[in-house]
Amino acid sequence: MKIVIVDDDNLVSLSLKTILEASGKVSVAEIGKNGQEAISLYEKHLPDVLLMDIRMDTMTGLEAAEVILKKYPDAKILFLTTFSDDEYIVRALRLGAKGYILKQDFESLLPALTSVLNGQSVFGSEVVGKLPGFLDKTNRFDYSAFDITAKEMELIELIADGLSNKEIAERLFLSEGTVRNYLSSVLEKLELRDRTQLAVFYYKNLK
Repeated sequence: MKIVIVDDDNLVSLSLKTILEASGKVSVAEIGKNGQEAISLYEKHLPDVLLMDIRMDTMTGLEAAEVILKKYPDAKILFLTTFSDDEYIVRALRLGAKGYILKQDFESLLPALTSVLNGQSVFGSEVVGKLPGFLDKTNRFDYSAFDITAKEMELIELIADGLSNKEIAERLFLSEGTVRNYLSSVLEKLELRDRTQLAVFYYKNLK
């Protein structure tokens, strides 16, 4: 997997390069230190994944991602940051970033890169936990086109709000087995892997 790392802390970038390349699964094509360099390095190397910080001098990672994704809609961008600010998370989701994990989730970085490479969206546990409640719940995605029923839509919204199967069962007056069946059906219809992907999918498709 070829990646580009962009972080305004050169020590962080070099540490990431050393650790990731030691896995034998990652090759770091080049390192950059701000959003402008992220754009030029992405165009130069067309990496499998761009691993990028958010707060940087000259141009932020979010600003760079917007430019890159307009020109390369299939670009895979994974944000690695110390900030779990709501505004950053919302903007990253709406831009189409493939992931947003915190630097303290460092042990999950290689699995996250692999998942993003495989076309999955990855958001750290703390980030996923912040999703419910800070977006206007008006969805632009046409769930009916995928044969999602009204009851399944209720399930999706409750999962997005962070409820467990047991809590959903109590809320909808269903058995936990029925809730699991509904969830399996929804995941199959939307071609998603698990409830975390479903929650991220839901919030990424809000207006």
